Amino acid sequence: MIPIPVHTSMQIYRHIDEFIKPQYPIVTVGTFDGLHIGHKMLLERLAALAVEKKGEVVLLTFHPHPRKVLFQDAHGLEMLNSLEEKMILMERYGVDHLVIQPFTTDFSKMKYDEFVHNILVDKLGVKTLVIGYDHQFGHQRKGSMKALEKMAPALGFKLEEIPEQDIDAIAVSSTRIRKALKNGEVGGAAQLLGYHYCISGRVVEGKQIGRTLGFPTANIQCDDPDKLIPANGIYAVKVEVEQRLYTGALSIGNRPTFDNGARTIEVHILGFDDDIYGKKIRIYFHHYLRPELKFNSAEDLVTQMHKDVEQCQVLLSKGF
Repeated sequence: MIPIPVHTSMQIYRHIDEFIKPQYPIVTVGTFDGLHIGHKMLLERLAALAVEKKGEVVLLTFHPHPRKVLFQDAHGLEMLNSLEEKMILMERYGVDHLVIQPFTTDFSKMKYDEFVHNILVDKLGVKTLVIGYDHQFGHQRKGSMKALEKMAPALGFKLEEIPEQDIDAIAVSSTRIRKALKNGEVGGAAQLLGYHYCISGRVVEGKQIGRTLGFPTANIQCDDPDKLIPANGIYAVKVEVEQRLYTGALSIGNRPTFDNGARTIEVHILGFDDDIYGKKIRIYFHHYLRPELKFNSAEDLVTQMHKDVEQCQVLLSKGF
């Protein structure tokens, strides 16, 4: 679960120029999409160093994703976490300072030595830098561990590299998570993430077909256009509305029984009939129930929907 926080102890900076350097910054850098169990290992290492050295964890990330700026074909980019989700998770995993640097074409042209001098040292005040195996950075990714090993002593910071096998685990996890979600395997994705995959968005007006069938649904317009939406089908979900959780049956697909139109995300919230048009809700995927099907009649669909709701209640009866 990724709860919407009521308050936060993590300091968030929307530009590196806003950052106020702590006494002993322990720094890592990355996009951290799909903050999963592999990333958790990395962040736990930073947290341990912070305790050991009486320092504070500083994570530098970029928004929008660098691929969207650098590559014209990045319209197909499918993100596992929205920026808001990453912020919540990073706080949970012990990040003290999150610096969200706007990624622009000009920023991408910064040479690696300038990045180390101007960003890591001057702006962040790095004392210990933790990076992944074979990490590359700077313009055309010409910066490397070998370059950092030469620069670190002269610039007064320590350097730690995450072992190759741990980085391989991180890369494999991200790929496996995407594959699992595209196959509707939300349970498998949750095991790799360490939490239930979620999407969030505003409730918008739909065709109200569900209401005429006795199953009113909230149509969701996803906040992040780059967010990966799981495979079409019916899911048992939990729905967060104004920081309260409800059980729901969610459908992703094209409504083949009726119009076979544009892809929609619709959730029937059990025992809930409040007016939530325009409100933001969050969906947590727990179980894949079945594929989207075309029924011979609306009556056949209603019969199946009753079965879906009953299955959701059974599967989610033990809580979140």
